[in-house]
Amino acid sequence: MVTTLSALAQAFLANVNSIQKQIGTATQQISSGLKVQVASDEPDVVSQLLQLRANMQMNQQVTSNLSQATGEANVAETALNSATQIMDTAISLAAQGATATATAATRRQLAGQVQSVLQEMVSAANTQSGETYVFGGDDSTSPPYQLDLANGNGVDQLNTTSATRQVQNPAGGSIPVSLTAQQIFDDRNPDGTYASDNVFSALTNLYNGLMNNDQTAITNSTTALQTASDHLNQSLAFYGTVQDRLQDATNFAATYNTQLQTQIGSLEDADVAAASLELSQGTTQLQAAFEVQARVPQSTLFDFLSNTGA
Repeated sequence: MVTTLSALAQAFLANVNSIQKQIGTATQQISSGLKVQVASDEPDVVSQLLQLRANMQMNQQVTSNLSQATGEANVAETALNSATQIMDTAISLAAQGATATATAATRRQLAGQVQSVLQEMVSAANTQSGETYVFGGDDSTSPPYQLDLANGNGVDQLNTTSATRQVQNPAGGSIPVSLTAQQIFDDRNPDGTYASDNVFSALTNLYNGLMNNDQTAITNSTTALQTASDHLNQSLAFYGTVQDRLQDATNFAATYNTQLQTQIGSLEDADVAAASLELSQGTTQLQAAFEVQARVPQSTLFDFLSNTGA
């Protein structure tokens, strides 16, 4: 293509275009606060930004999972605190029933209280956080137990799934976050018989001893109740450890999120002060360029010929 513009005019237009582009970029950065809005702005940092944003999204999901797990662990810890107090009540009732002066009528009355204690323990095993049964294992939508005094340990198992759920720790590894109601309240031996620390079994044996006015059975149940109480406290300690680990992980996730935000900001945030200075300088340069151009003589060939009398 043949251009009718002189080399000087072309240079002027190129300079004006460059200055206007500089002004446009500065204006955009000031208004948006960003120096990278599209890939063409800073091609060299786009891949870094995409990776950092992916890391942030993953960290936010991990944080959400930690928050949910923390809520459930807190509910579980509260339930187990109540369960240990319920067991203390049962031990006290056993002590009253084991005295030689207790009558059959008194023991039947105590048995009624033990039945209430057993029902409270079932309720503890069926504790919910929202719609989730916190001791339901991997099937957290179903209640683990119901009261059934005709059964050997006073309850029916409704849910026997294991607890395999773990929550990712952003610092590395994962955190087991729950126990099942069976592990806590209904511990069994490998052959399926009731373990010595079985909470439901200990309470049911006390209930039966009181109902049958069997002082020996009542006395024997006291040891089982204490063993079961120790087991509840071990489960409580498990959740205390879970709470600590979840809190540490949550703190780490928050710190990591701040680091990611800082890294992203360093790559894409505009230096508004520098952009403002660049805008001012560009505006001044553009104004000066037009002023200089206006003073350039606009002589043509015909003007030259007229002046020479040709």
